[in-house]
Amino acid sequence: MPSGPEVAARRTLLVAALLALAGRRARAGAQVDLRIGYQKNGSLLVLKQQQTLEQRFGADGVAVSWHEFPSGPPLLEALTAGGIDFGATGDTPPLYAQAAGADLVYVAYQPVPGRSQAILVQAAGPIRTPADLAGKRIGVTKGSSAHNVLVRVLQRAGIAYRDIVPEYLQPPDAMAAFLQGDIDAWSIWDPFYAIAERDPATRVLTSAEGVAPSNSFFLARRTFATEHGALVAGVIAETTRVVAWIGAHQDELAKVLSAATGVPYEIERIAAARGNYETGLITDAVVAQQQVIADTFVRLGLLPHRIRVADAVWRPAA
Repeated sequence: MPSGPEVAARRTLLVAALLALAGRRARAGAQVDLRIGYQKNGSLLVLKQQQTLEQRFGADGVAVSWHEFPSGPPLLEALTAGGIDFGATGDTPPLYAQAAGADLVYVAYQPVPGRSQAILVQAAGPIRTPADLAGKRIGVTKGSSAHNVLVRVLQRAGIAYRDIVPEYLQPPDAMAAFLQGDIDAWSIWDPFYAIAERDPATRVLTSAEGVAPSNSFFLARRTFATEHGALVAGVIAETTRVVAWIGAHQDELAKVLSAATGVPYEIERIAAARGNYETGLITDAVVAQQQVIADTFVRLGLLPHRIRVADAVWRPAA
């Protein structure tokens, strides 16, 4: 684990490099639409709240608009259809999008150590260990990072994916099903995780920490990144900058999250503390880690064919 000074030094170097790339300004009078897909969490939500991108790019004729999504899969569906230009998701949604032929690129990543994701079960139910998941109905958002967590937990417990009953639900529907007892377990991320675990009728079977460490990603349409590479670099530079603010303002972050989600501040404070917002450009190690997930999903029949993650990595011209 890098020390605080090491992380700060890396952040400084990354911002400097991105600002150098972003130094080429948009042509005067040529408006560019930057449509950003976001979820109610993470760095992009803070950027939206602070209006940093509008302040930075407005004078260059860039019109920034924000588009909310409940999870990564529908966000990437919109990106594939050309409805947005840029967005952030967990590890698994871009694999499904790439397998479906989406012409997207991985722009940057954030390590996800697993503290903010978990598999939840009924506290009074029969599931006491991951091995007890065999034969059970498990709620999960298909193609989401929680889907990968579920796969990895099952693998570690020696359970074949075919030996569970997956219930593919978006988080609000899964929460309702879980609370009503219509599903036996639920693989989910914060803040839904933080909300549910406060219920005495809910028990955390396992978090993803140490089980399914992975990454979340910033992604863009390939044509947009190719035509507006300086703008993409500028967005990542601003995202990297806001990481420092987040690290020093956890209380304020929780207030931003609470205002956006309607979830009580004390719950969002837990979610904020479990998050990781460090940002980096895509490395070979990150690509290799993502390829392992892709190959696993192909082997389980969850993806229709093999994909090559390296084919979808943004390589800035500078």
